[in-house]
Amino acid sequence: MSQSETPVVTEAAYLTLHYRLASADGTDIVTTFKDNPATLQLGTGQLAPFLEACLLGLPEGAHRTFDLSPEQAFGPRNPDLIQRVSRATLKENSQLGEEYAVGDLVEFAAPGGGRFAGVLRDIDADGAVFDFNHPLAGQNLKFEVNIIGIL
Repeated sequence: MSQSETPVVTEAAYLTLHYRLASADGTDIVTTFKDNPATLQLGTGQLAPFLEACLLGLPEGAHRTFDLSPEQAFGPRNPDLIQRVSRATLKENSQLGEEYAVGDLVEFAAPGGGRFAGVLRDIDADGAVFDFNHPLAGQNLKFEVNIIGIL
């Protein structure tokens, strides 16, 4: 096969690949390198859009590592997403008798029927403070990829 015939990743490509998302210090967040590779189709939400963007144009067989700033990844931390929630709202979104501890990830019903989650930062008799930022917001990340096959 000549170089010009090597398939490259497109916006709707069906891929087999190994990938790894890690913190800036190299701690794995998710990796397939130790197990079977992943098979996925771009554009279907299986990977975050900013990760898909890194893959576009890579040839089959490519092995690359991308250093992503918070702005290139899950965004900077937004102080407006740290919100106080009343005890009534917390009770509405809880199972009967459910107890929470600082650090718990709690899901809430969103207007329109969706769900969103926040990490409990503080709780008292009147309510609780939740951080609705993505857990990886504000972090530099490493994204390593090895494109095994492109269909």
